[in-house]
Amino acid sequence: MTASPTSLMPPLPEVLGTDPSRCVLDSFRIAIAKRVSDALPPLALEQAYNGVDYGKKGVDFTVALPRFRLPGKVDELAKKVVGQFHADDWVESITHDKAFLHFQVNTKNMIYEVLNQIHDQTHKMPSGKPEYGSNESGRGKRVVIEYSSPNIAKAFHVGHLRSTIIGAFLSNLYKACGWEVTSMNYLGDWGTQFGMIATGFEKYGSREELEKDAIKHLLDVYVKVNRDAEADPDVKVEAAKWFKRMEDGDETALHDWRMWRQLSIRKYEEEYDRLNVKFDVYTGESQVGKESMDIALRKLEEMGLIDEVNGAKLVDLEKYKMGKAVVRKKDGTSIYLTRDIGAAIERYEKYKFDKMIYVVSSQQDLHLSQFFKVLELMGYPWASSLQHVNYGLVQGMSTRKGTVVFLDQIIKEAGQVMHDQMQKNEEKYKAVEDPETTSMEIGITGVKIQDMAAKRINNYTFNWERMLSFEGDTGPYLQYAHVRLASIGRKNPHLLPLPPPSEIDVTTLAESPQAREIAFLLGSYPDIVKTALRTHEPSGVVTYLFRLSHAISSAWETVVVKGEEDITKARARMWMYDTAREVLAAAMRLLSIRPLERM
Repeated sequence: MTASPTSLMPPLPEVLGTDPSRCVLDSFRIAIAKRVSDALPPLALEQAYNGVDYGKKGVDFTVALPRFRLPGKVDELAKKVVGQFHADDWVESITHDKAFLHFQVNTKNMIYEVLNQIHDQTHKMPSGKPEYGSNESGRGKRVVIEYSSPNIAKAFHVGHLRSTIIGAFLSNLYKACGWEVTSMNYLGDWGTQFGMIATGFEKYGSREELEKDAIKHLLDVYVKVNRDAEADPDVKVEAAKWFKRMEDGDETALHDWRMWRQLSIRKYEEEYDRLNVKFDVYTGESQVGKESMDIALRKLEEMGLIDEVNGAKLVDLEKYKMGKAVVRKKDGTSIYLTRDIGAAIERYEKYKFDKMIYVVSSQQDLHLSQFFKVLELMGYPWASSLQHVNYGLVQGMSTRKGTVVFLDQIIKEAGQVMHDQMQKNEEKYKAVEDPETTSMEIGITGVKIQDMAAKRINNYTFNWERMLSFEGDTGPYLQYAHVRLASIGRKNPHLLPLPPPSEIDVTTLAESPQAREIAFLLGSYPDIVKTALRTHEPSGVVTYLFRLSHAISSAWETVVVKGEEDITKARARMWMYDTAREVLAAAMRLLSIRPLERM
């Protein structure tokens, strides 16, 4: 039998795959499923439970009877369930509508159970951290997520931004679902461009500039040396020689390269920190052993999977509609595919993962399907646990003056626009401790929300006005919603600290349709997390955040705290808003956004 640990509700049978201790709406669904299965034998409780869906507007839960494929007319079946129905502490009412049964749960109990569960999971967990919305579905499993992966000596381009934002979300999401996560940045840190940089560095390099901003300085050197190469073909010959020395393990050539790599990573870490993104491992093309690549090629040849065409080696994947995959160029150098295969084999050896996810743009769809297919043909059983999470392109991303951009310019500019906005309200501006950091956070939130608002696969056009507006469904609006909730406590110090939940009376909340809607939405957050894990779509979480913010916003006028003289009412409302703030913050953190207290 199951009921929440601090709950006074009547016990219910257990249903496999549910966890009322993490999502109290599971209990209400079990209570509904029990009504349906009791009235319609031989329908099993589990089967009935799987048929309980969220209802459309104004309805809590709906059961579509035809899905059970039971003998008899749907109308007759519905009448049986309605005929046996009586209200109790879990379910308030039932309505029959054609092939559907609509259920409303007990308002007062739902509000109390939801708020109480969020309170417990926010303040009383052994970890000391807020855990509402998380679950244990991935316990004991390990996932490696490769994302961001910029090229050293090329600026952190906005194209890498999508991979970074989506990857950080997936990393947080898998952790929230109990998985052990290794987030990995696979840098473009090898290749002939380093020969070019080495050649150019002798002429244009400066240690001082390198220490200041390695990424920018190496890029400047790279641009200048490429200009030289256009006029003088010998430059490329020199560069190729230099890279050959690197490939052959020449220590002097590698010494400089190592320093450039190290300083670039340090600079990247600053950029990532601003974005609230953290990697467990910085690896890169250079870290893939030649041995692994050679073994992979040998294995492909032994298995008769290689065709030789004009000296190049290919794997023929025509019968899978994937064309021909080149695994070695005719000059004998390895290419991306061979390196990716070598890297995957090494990673499996090291991490023994249950799943490995590559967050890479949809332009690489063919490359990734070829790569996964080749590993499968090589007979690696874990090849089936590789997954490509793809995304569309960002169009028109440039600074407002129209130049194409690097990420730090976008962030600085977004922060500046927000800073100007904030200064318009002098009184509030004075109350903000660190306006520069705050305005940058709002700007970053704007960038992230615009990126995650629609399905990943959609291309989107970067829109400055839209992104930084406080009106409509934007990042700044979300931060504002959180700040507004955070200010309630500051404005009503006489209500704090709140008494324990068991001493708060939610009767008056149950009388407000707005409060009911907020509580029900808060209760559905654990399901939002589970759905996101299934779809790998951050947009579902963004949509949820806006639904919740709108529900809260429409309650401000009627469910008032400040000025409410009835202390019982004021406390219950304060508790609800405080709990809503916790959930809003949890969903924002899942999206790698830092919720602000003031702005």
